[in-house]
Amino acid sequence: MARTDETRLVQRAKRGNADAFRQLVEAYKDRLFSFVWRIIRNHHEAEDICQAAFVKAYEALRSYDAKYAFSTWLFTIAYRLCLNHLRKRKTVGTEIDFARVDGRAEDVASTVANTEEARRMRQVIWAAVGELKPQQRAAVVLFYREGHSCEDIGLALDIPAVTVKSHLHRARARLRELLNEELLGHAGVIRFLQDERHA
Repeated sequence: MARTDETRLVQRAKRGNADAFRQLVEAYKDRLFSFVWRIIRNHHEAEDICQAAFVKAYEALRSYDAKYAFSTWLFTIAYRLCLNHLRKRKTVGTEIDFARVDGRAEDVASTVANTEEARRMRQVIWAAVGELKPQQRAAVVLFYREGHSCEDIGLALDIPAVTVKSHLHRARARLRELLNEELLGHAGVIRFLQDERHA
């Protein structure tokens, strides 16, 4: 969604226009679910968190600062809900199965062709991403999947941009350890792991 369209919808939603907020939900629901699912790795829990994030965003619209992208603000809310959920999950002694991959792992490097082998590689890569610490995982998803800058990711995760770069660097190093030799030989995977872009 273009920033101007986003701003217009947010302004209308702030004035109480429910249809405008529904359009914002429609525009961001899939991306938000993908982000939350990558952190939580449970379909139903991710749906609940997304719903809670949209509710919190709607309730806090008056505090939204238009100098930031609405998506950055929304992802910040969702990320904090994810962290709270993971803390609660940990306190009740539930083990998180980060290696579990289901049919929703349908994305990753656009450089890899859409073949059966490519789908298998995407599953292995994102399963490895699931082994990262939550902040590293969130940074990787926001950087590679959502295309956010380190500055925007820093705003979403409430950390300095330099810390985001550090998380991305450590995440790539850890992924190199986790991924097997077959995948490391694939050009698309090498680009994914070595991509420094703005980081």
